Amino acid sequence: MYYYSPPPATASLINHCPHRGNERRQTSNHPSPHPSIYSNPYSITPSFSHFHLLMFSTLFHTLIQFSCTPNLSMALPATSLHKFSTLFTFLLHLSSFTSSQSFIGVNYGIVADNLPAPEATAKLLQSTAIEKVRMYGADPGMIRALANTGIGIVIGAANGDIPALASDPNFATQWVNSNVLAYPDSNIIVITVGNEVMTAVDQSLVPLCLPAMQNVQNALNAASLGGKIKVSTVHSMAVLGSSDPPSSAVFNSGFSDTMRSLLKFHSANGSPFMINPYPFFAYQSDTRPETLAFCLFQPNAGRVDSGNGIKYMNMFDAQVDAVRSALNAMGFKDVEIVVAETGWAYKGDPNEAGTSIENAKAYNGNLINHLRSKVGTPLMPGKSVDTYIFALYDENLKPGPGSERSFGLFKPDLSMTYDVGLSKNSQTPTTPTPTSPTPTTPTTPATPSPVQAAGWCVPKPGVSDAQLQSNLDYVCSQGLDCGPLQPGGACFEPNTVASHASYAMNLLYQTAGRNPWNCDFLQTATLTSNNPSYNGCIYPGGV
Repeated sequence: MYYYSPPPATASLINHCPHRGNERRQTSNHPSPHPSIYSNPYSITPSFSHFHLLMFSTLFHTLIQFSCTPNLSMALPATSLHKFSTLFTFLLHLSSFTSSQSFIGVNYGIVADNLPAPEATAKLLQSTAIEKVRMYGADPGMIRALANTGIGIVIGAANGDIPALASDPNFATQWVNSNVLAYPDSNIIVITVGNEVMTAVDQSLVPLCLPAMQNVQNALNAASLGGKIKVSTVHSMAVLGSSDPPSSAVFNSGFSDTMRSLLKFHSANGSPFMINPYPFFAYQSDTRPETLAFCLFQPNAGRVDSGNGIKYMNMFDAQVDAVRSALNAMGFKDVEIVVAETGWAYKGDPNEAGTSIENAKAYNGNLINHLRSKVGTPLMPGKSVDTYIFALYDENLKPGPGSERSFGLFKPDLSMTYDVGLSKNSQTPTTPTPTSPTPTTPTTPATPSPVQAAGWCVPKPGVSDAQLQSNLDYVCSQGLDCGPLQPGGACFEPNTVASHASYAMNLLYQTAGRNPWNCDFLQTATLTSNNPSYNGCIYPGGV
């Protein structure tokens, strides 16, 4: 298996997702996490300050003047033009980053007795880059607390409400009146009708889901909100009948007709297909070190899709692209995907592999950076899928294994469980690449001191070409500029794996923060004070 690499007895990267807590979801409307996939760790995300705005504005007006002045370009040396163009390109790229990212959301569960007041939670969210919050119901206190904040709100109709919503349009109208129209100052953007209905224990809800969604949509249309608020339902990854390789993914044939009807609804109304991918559970079914690295967005050899030759470098992208392939195969290329849940438990029972602060920090921090890079996935390049991280807080009353109560990014006292770079004051999370792939005994501290290392990052002597090629593939899949390594580029010659990998590994080290743990690459790299630059190939860095 290329993406999930389960043991021989397993069938695919999707079918190993445990269906846990469905009975509980009927009452709490709050799902247990299900397996999903990957993202990118090493993207620098500076804040777009007033200074940057002034510089961008000045440069823009200068460009306009430049373009409108005859023969002005002839008066400037080529080197000046190149520097001018480079600066403009940099500032244009910088302008795509803001203190908040509309594609980063969080799940807010309430199966707990120690949650902060809604007003405190609203202030916490405003101090972060989180722009959207998904609820499993329609908590009045939280909806009111988020009024006039601009934060997008996803509210949910419980599975238990589906029969009434499906059979009675008046009930749907009343539901919308009570949970949407009652909060005109709150930015409600999506209503989810049910949660993981297609794979729920109560299969009688499956044929009722679409009629319920249609009645809610009609109620919104009647209130002139049909174009503003979208209606969807949330699925587990188990709706896929196959997913390995991602290019071959299709929906489960057992409810293909129902799925086709749902997708027609999404296409007609411009609403998203919402899915819950969890690489965390994929790793628990295959605890090899290389699978952990694949799930955590850390350097790894990658896994090739035998159907189209694409090499996937993380589990998240592979799972999301599997969903994309299934949508495309059914003829719905226009339907957008939203990741309704994904996360990593920082604590669990002794038999729950991979539950640690280090791994949770690596997954969520690298996922956030992957989204910020806007690299996208191989099948959806150049854009970030809206992603809701599970979860804002722990839910101490949830039943099940210990991990179920250990997904929170923040504690009830509003302090961070671990830092993944969500604060508006932070630019990048200090997420180390563990020097040991063993999840339970990492050798890198959970919160390393920010010691800056001078010099450059280069391969250790004796590292195989296969490992160097893996490092090269990894770096250049992360949205970094590997252009100098292309034919005609300043660092193309000598055209060897060792030379190209050396430049790429240093590029990632310099970009990720120049901390010692950024120059590890599974113990194949080392720091040096000797400048490896040669001829016209300039390695960034130095003292």
